[in-house]
Amino acid sequence: MNTMAIPAAIAAIEEEMIALRHEIHAHPELGFEEFVTSDLVAQRLTEWGYEVHRGLGGTGVVGTLKVGDGKQRLGLRADMDALPIHENTGLDYASRIPGKMHACGHDGHTAMLLAAAKHLAQSRNFSGTLHLIFQPAEEGLGGAKRMLDEGLFERFPCDAVFAMHNMPGFPTGKLGFRAGPFMASSDTVIIDIDGRGGHGAVPHKAIDPVVVCANVVLALQTIVSRNVPPLDMAIVTVGAIHSGDAPNVIPQTAQMR
Repeated sequence: MNTMAIPAAIAAIEEEMIALRHEIHAHPELGFEEFVTSDLVAQRLTEWGYEVHRGLGGTGVVGTLKVGDGKQRLGLRADMDALPIHENTGLDYASRIPGKMHACGHDGHTAMLLAAAKHLAQSRNFSGTLHLIFQPAEEGLGGAKRMLDEGLFERFPCDAVFAMHNMPGFPTGKLGFRAGPFMASSDTVIIDIDGRGGHGAVPHKAIDPVVVCANVVLALQTIVSRNVPPLDMAIVTVGAIHSGDAPNVIPQTAQMR
């Protein structure tokens, strides 16, 4: 864990980059829908002298800058997508799109990489090739894999790639480093419950999928407490349950995610 001071050249563009972050935050876009965001990124990179490539991963953007005759090739990566969450913060720059919000900080990631992009283009204090990778669809939709499958590193080979993610609760001005995997991988499981619908007043004639969901949610927690070794890390989260529309009707089906 290192404490780092903000270089003067970065501090000089701080207000501009904060404004960019606010603009992105106010116009969140979900995975593979980052059309406005990728337009903004491509426009800025072009203005700063980067060779801009678009289309990888659908809405992905790669900016390339070659300086000197160095042979080393460095990649810097940030993600751009938001989450399907309604924002109620009351901020001046709060989301203007109902049901969508940059609740995971990818607006900040994009702005930070743009700040690095401008600084590196202005200073050009390196010799080699720089690839800036703006990735779509980090939130569970596999945007990175799609960029890789479509030839990201065949077209833009890198000797090393660096990325970062904000960490709520981590002290401001400090960065955390770790050799090897840093964050947990995740798998998504969708469970469909097929019951028997009916009126809420006669539950004995129905098979209530909502009650089944309630029992399954509780039982799933024993995966961690009774099936995973105590020294291993595991988390099971049910983030969504969808079932029914009326308070007095037992629905036919339910879905847990």
